[in-house]
Amino acid sequence: MIIYCTPLSFRQRKVLFRDRNCDLDSPKGLLYKQPGITLGRCDVVAVTPWSAPIVWEETFDPVLVDAIYKPKNLTIATTVFAIGKYIRFLRDFLETAEKHFMVDFKVHYHIFTDQLQDVPAVDLAAGRKIFVHQVPKLKRWQDISASRMQMIQTIIEEQLYREADYIYCQDVDAKFHFRWGAETLDRLVGQIHPWFYDLGRDQFTYERRPESTAYIPPGEGDFYYIGAMFGGRVEEVYKLVKSCHENLEADKANGIEAAWQEESHLNWYLLYNKPSKILSPEYLWDDLRGKANVMKVVRLSHILKNYAEVRENT
Repeated sequence: MIIYCTPLSFRQRKVLFRDRNCDLDSPKGLLYKQPGITLGRCDVVAVTPWSAPIVWEETFDPVLVDAIYKPKNLTIATTVFAIGKYIRFLRDFLETAEKHFMVDFKVHYHIFTDQLQDVPAVDLAAGRKIFVHQVPKLKRWQDISASRMQMIQTIIEEQLYREADYIYCQDVDAKFHFRWGAETLDRLVGQIHPWFYDLGRDQFTYERRPESTAYIPPGEGDFYYIGAMFGGRVEEVYKLVKSCHENLEADKANGIEAAWQEESHLNWYLLYNKPSKILSPEYLWDDLRGKANVMKVVRLSHILKNYAEVRENT
């Protein structure tokens, strides 16, 4: 089912988020592999210094995770932006998502595009819908990137606060390859960037100019988070995107643009508002990097492409 929505109004409004059951209830009689504290992944770190889990393959039991979360009747929203030539990637994103993304959950895909007529008809499983939002085509890819936070804030205010339990914000130029499931659900979720997971903080491309609201001083920083994947409970993502949008606007008023637009502001937010769960690079890899030894699976990956060709404006 494809639902074409009215244009976003960008008028801020008060929202009342719905209550949800966050208890980790496990059904009686469920059989699964016994957990142990002396066995498991020894080649990667699976917990942060603030005790948030870092999700890798073999750090969770998919049978147990599904048994906990599937009875909750959750609705998962995901946003993707298919603007300009990026519309060409939408079919593969949706078709592979139907095979691997939150299988057996209610999923609402929210597609932001300037080309309504080119949104593909894709066979969807029961309880899954596509919502299409028309947005303007901006002059620069940097402007498209920076505007995402405002658009996500607006769609939460207008619709998602009453319809969804969780929201995940993803890139359209990617394909799913393996399970991407309920093990990702938590209050506030960020993902470690595939190009920075093995580097020190002095090599992170944070915004280093004090004039920007995204400024992170030398010597500070946890991880470098990718702007192409963040999520969590709707109310927590709302606080994130609202803060980032306000900071983007403050920078714009002062004539400055952060080094990596919304990704720089996302990294600032997640440094000072710690995520409750972090996804390993398995959850959005970059095919250009090849396969790393620590990667037992690739769940979703950015596909190889010519950026100079698909980014129409620089």
